[in-house]
Amino acid sequence: MSPVAVLVGPPGAGKSTVGALVAERLGVRFVDSDTLVEQRAGRSISDIFLTDGEPAFRVMERDAVAEALAGHDGVLALGGGAVMTEAIRDLLAGQPVVFLGVGLAAGVRRVGLSTARPLLAGVNPRATFSALLSERLPVYRAVARHEIATDDLTPEAVADAVLAAVGPEAADRAR
Repeated sequence: MSPVAVLVGPPGAGKSTVGALVAERLGVRFVDSDTLVEQRAGRSISDIFLTDGEPAFRVMERDAVAEALAGHDGVLALGGGAVMTEAIRDLLAGQPVVFLGVGLAAGVRRVGLSTARPLLAGVNPRATFSALLSERLPVYRAVARHEIATDDLTPEAVADAVLAAVGPEAADRAR
């Protein structure tokens, strides 16, 4: 059992919104790795970052992603930084990974520079987001089989593109 699609990308790319749409269209469940971590920890990711720190969160995230990849046959969205963990990159090998890309302007507009996203909180969230994109872009591309630029697309159009990218085999596996 493995997911029909795994969505990766930076904050604001639409992984959760698009993932839910794709899952609905395929008639499968949608799971977000951030939600899994929060459910297991019984608290928000912001609280985990504040209380335990990013390294502790990344261990929880790795465990949640490993379990989801092994036991979830729907659509899985990973947190924006998940791909920066080598163990998660290793787990993604051979998976139907789709990178949802977003540019700086669209990403900042969508995220709203919210403090609910712990890595974007700080003195200059726009500069932080730009640095995050620069650091992660090559990694997203390295783990993905497909890349979709989301800046000028509606969530429905991105979902269409994801379905086209993962192809008929995803629909067959979803049945």
